[in-house]
Amino acid sequence: MLFTLAFPAIDPVLIQLGPLAIRWYSLAYVAGLILGWLLVRRLASMTSDAVSRDDVDDFLTWATIGVILGGRLGYVMFYSPQSYLENPLEILYVWQGGMSFHGGFSGVVVATILFTRKRKLPMLVFADLLACAAPLGLFFGRLANFINGELFGRVSEVPWAMVFPRGGPYPRHPSQLYEAALEGLILFIVLIILVRLPRITGKPGILTGVFIAGYGIARSIVELYREPDAHIGLLSSGATMGQMLSIPMILVGVAFIVYFVIN
Repeated sequence: MLFTLAFPAIDPVLIQLGPLAIRWYSLAYVAGLILGWLLVRRLASMTSDAVSRDDVDDFLTWATIGVILGGRLGYVMFYSPQSYLENPLEILYVWQGGMSFHGGFSGVVVATILFTRKRKLPMLVFADLLACAAPLGLFFGRLANFINGELFGRVSEVPWAMVFPRGGPYPRHPSQLYEAALEGLILFIVLIILVRLPRITGKPGILTGVFIAGYGIARSIVELYREPDAHIGLLSSGATMGQMLSIPMILVGVAFIVYFVIN
């Protein structure tokens, strides 16, 4: 390679106060949740009389628990079950990393079902609001992955390839930025455009389907450039674990769109 971009050496720890470390990764979760909460409050007042701002405020705690608990348990079950079976206490060591989007998504789905049933809210209307905000969390989370120099891409000769500190001597795709763009920015723009269309918001469930399918498609594409997890590698089918977990999301998302467009 005659030319590669230098990896920006950003300290993953923003502030160190004695034993307390404030990390960019944790700030990404905070930013995603807070900005998502503010957006859902605004959308609720614009598009739905059935969901109040108080409902959105109260759900923030449920969403936080769903994201963290689901994300951690998802990582344990999908990506490293044997390791955590041998050292179960390490499941609690969330500061060491190891969160799964698919697990966090499942956690929020469960939280949404329980919360809307408890409040007697229209579940699909509420889910559509959450779907519009979810890409914000994905965007900030992938930027934090980039800052941490983790989840980097496969070896590449593209002009924007980077040598990651933990990725060996060869330049690699900055796949975290690809994910931030596709799963975060582009999917967010698509949903914000659609949520302004009365014929879309008039059929609850479509926006949820667009988010689910959109994420699955974006993740499947980026997995072509992302380095497979070292302890898993490629599956027997030649796909990655991320692609296998995304296939059901694509199918469910498309089914949502088709069903709620027709009905």
